[in-house]
This record gives sequence, C-alpha cells and structure tokens, in this order.
Amino acid sequence: MSGFGKYGGCLTIGAIALSACTVGPDYHAPQTASPAAWRVDPADSYWHAAQPSHAQLDQQWWKVFDNTELDGLETEALAGNQTLRVAVAHYAQARATLASVSSQQSPQVSLAAGVERERISANRPLTNYATPNQSTVQNNVEVGPTISYELDLFGRIRRMVESAQASSQQAGDDLANARLVLTAELATDYFALRELDDEIDVVNRSVALQQKALDFVNAQHDLGAVSGLNLLQQKAQLDATKTQVHLLENQRQQDEHAIAVLVGKPAPEFALAPRTTALPVPALPTGLPSELLQRRPDVASSERAMAAANAQIGVARSAYFPDLTLSPTLGWESTRFGGLFSVPSLMWSVGATAGEVLFDGGKRAAGVDYAQAGYESAQASYRQTVLTAFQEVQNAVTGLSVLERASTDGQAAVDDARKSFDLANDRYQGGLVAFLDVINAEQQLLTSERQEVQIHGQQVATVVYLAKALGGGWSAGDRELACSAGTCREPASKDNAVNMSATQPGQPASGALEAAATNSPHP
Repeated sequence: MSGFGKYGGCLTIGAIALSACTVGPDYHAPQTASPAAWRVDPADSYWHAAQPSHAQLDQQWWKVFDNTELDGLETEALAGNQTLRVAVAHYAQARATLASVSSQQSPQVSLAAGVERERISANRPLTNYATPNQSTVQNNVEVGPTISYELDLFGRIRRMVESAQASSQQAGDDLANARLVLTAELATDYFALRELDDEIDVVNRSVALQQKALDFVNAQHDLGAVSGLNLLQQKAQLDATKTQVHLLENQRQQDEHAIAVLVGKPAPEFALAPRTTALPVPALPTGLPSELLQRRPDVASSERAMAAANAQIGVARSAYFPDLTLSPTLGWESTRFGGLFSVPSLMWSVGATAGEVLFDGGKRAAGVDYAQAGYESAQASYRQTVLTAFQEVQNAVTGLSVLERASTDGQAAVDDARKSFDLANDRYQGGLVAFLDVINAEQQLLTSERQEVQIHGQQVATVVYLAKALGGGWSAGDRELACSAGTCREPASKDNAVNMSATQPGQPASGALEAAATNSPHP
C-alpha cells in the first residue's frame, strides 16, 4: 500500500476537523434602556448596547449607616440565612454542570478487561470448504483501553459549553442578588424596628400626659367644676392612646421575629432590646452614574440567561449536521494469561463513525423554533428587568426628594408646637390660661414629634431601597465621578443626623437627592 493509502484517511479527517465551524448565531449584547437623566425622555436613541458588570460593588453597603448593631446582624445573616445557602448550593450545581458539559470536549477513555471460555460449534458455516469444521473449546482473554472522541465539526459541544458557562454565571449573579435582597430586607426590618421604638416612646409619653390630664379632670369633676361627660371623653382618649401602644408593640414583635428568621435563628430565642436612637439619613451623590444600574445582579442574571438561550439556538441547529466520532482501540488478546502482554497478542484499530438523520418528522425544526422562542423570551425578560431597575431608582430618588421637603415641614411643625407649648406654659404660670391648655399644647407637640419620627423612618427605609435598587451600594470611585461633575453633597455630620428619638427631633439631611448623571453604555 502506498504512503498516501496508509495516511490519506487520517489526513482527510484532519482536514475536516480544521475546517470545523460553529453553527448558530453568535451572541451580541442586548439593547437596554439608558435614559440620559432619571426623568426619562423617550427619544430615538433610547436603547443602547448593554454592558453588565459581573464585578459587584462593595457589598457591605450597610456600613454607610455606621451602626455596629446592624453590622453584626448582617454578618449573622450572611452566615446563617437558609435562603442564601440555597442560592449557594444552586451556584455549586451550575458550576458542576459546566464542568460536566465541558468534559465532552475531551476524549473519553475507559479501560476494559474480559475473560471468557467458549465452545465453537462444529456446525457453523464453513469458512474453508477443503477442511471440515470441528468443535473447539478455547479461552479468550482481552484487556485494553477504549477511546471515543467526537469531532465537534459544527460546534454542538462548543455551543453547549457556551450555554452552560452563561448559566453558571447567571447562577453566580442570582447568588449575588440573593445576598443583596437578604441584606436589604434585614436593614429595612431593623430600621423599622428602631423607628417603632422611637414611636412607642412618643406614644408612651402621650399616655403619661393624658393620664395627667385625666387626673386633673377627675379632680375638677370631684369639685363639680366639670361634668361627667368631660371625664368620660378624657378617659376614652387615654384608652385609645394605650391601644396604639399595644398595636405598635405587636408590630415591633413581628419585625423582631422577621429579623430572627433572616439571621437564621428561631424567633423564640431571639430578641433586640428596645432603645431610642439617632439614625442618620446618609447624604448620597445627587448625580449617580446610571451605569450603576448595570451592576444590579438581577440585571446581570437576566443578561446571562439571554446569552445561554442564544447558545441553545446553536445547539438546536447543529442537529441538522452529521456527528463524527473517532473510536481508536488498543489492547491485547490471547487464549492464555501467560502470553497476554506479548507482541503477538497486541491488537489495535483506527476508525470513525458518522451519522446523519434523514427524516425526523419535523423534530429538529421544532427544536430550533423552541430555542429561538426561548431566546426571545429571555430578551424580553432582560429588558423588563432593566426598565424595572430604572423605575426603582427613580422611585427612590423622587421619594427622598419628597421626604426631605416633608421632613423640613415636619421639623417646622415641631418647632412651632414647641413654641406653642412654651407660651402656654408661661401663660399658665402667669394665671392667664387653664392647665388643660398646657396639656393640649404639649399633646400637639408630641403629635408633631411622632409624625417627624415616621417621616425619618421613611427616609431611612428609602435610602435602603435606593441602595438595593443600585445593586448594593456605591464605591468611592462612583462618588468621585459624581463629585467631579459637581453633583454630590458632603456626608451628613453628626449634627445633621436625623434624630429618630422623639425627645429631641433632629434636623433633616441637607439637600434633595435629585436625578442627574448621564449613562455610559456597557459592553
């Protein structure tokens, strides 16, 4: 046999392998909404190429509140929350799936060994007509590796790996999102609980004040100065205020139990001691770069889902092309163990198998249609996620701006009520007004203080909501970028911290958080 005859087949197979292609559409970044400012003005260039960032910002965003108790709870939650552990396990599964699929790009090698003793029939068809068949009994011993390697000529395996890799990244983004949701929910519940502590403190002082008023009215009733109707009205007001305390305490217990679950502890074994505290409303950059939205893990997850779905189109289309598998063998075969590994016992073979479906009743076409529809669904889900992200940030930006104005008016109401109380107290000491006038003025002050506590609670909750909407906080580089454009304010000082305690209502954080920065598209 000529040299070409010996090696021509191998050269032909090599040429085919070198000319391999990858069927299916190559993935391109989706188009995502990129408004120039938070107040979206739909224009012709509204959609821009997405560039999701899988490198997250500093995830300890809650440290901006400078609250050591919250820091400790967040640490406990990240270590003990069961929902987060589910996400960790799902990510591990996705990584294992990627490793399993990637293994198909390598040759599959196995070792086989067999021993048998057989009797060959004397009545088998003759192979040599000059010699009659004879019955024989013999041993057969075989050992050797088996190799199988699919030449991925049309990219079926490559597309499968591409899809599995995107799915693995999606699982990682889902894990980051689970972490973000957990930490934000914990911060929200914690600040709600502390806001209730302050509110309960205000209402308890109202109870004490109304009890004082009831004692005064009761004394006046004993002297015949007021009617029984006045006494009953004052008592009804006191009972109603006590009811509010019970309802607030019940809500506090609910928040405490929710925190217990988040940190991975049984509710009966978890407690946070009540205390009033001054909670700051951190001053954020008013010009937040809109690319921060692209760091949201749910946006990144949706984009990776689309990449995985796109690769599945290639997997489906590869079914229209033949499979080619190389199956070389090498081993030893003998009738006895003693001479098994001798040169005469050596055997080998080199071959390839190819297969192509000629008719499947439309199965492959349906598979392509299914994969294409899956991609279109993932694309729509991605765009919806982006639009929702912008909505949430806009809600937070608008909310902080409105709440700042409400806090300013609320603080003015507290100041006016305090002046009214001081004036009523001075006039009472001068004998110009009755004691009930002083009590009514003080009650109005407490009502205004309670309203201010509620407003500040909403401000803190909205800051947490904004941090979550931005994907978990912001970095120093983002702040520097905003400040370089002159769109950020100084951090709130202790003097400017919002005091959640009703005894000393504090000042609102200066400046409104308004829409600002332009968008820079991501790859």
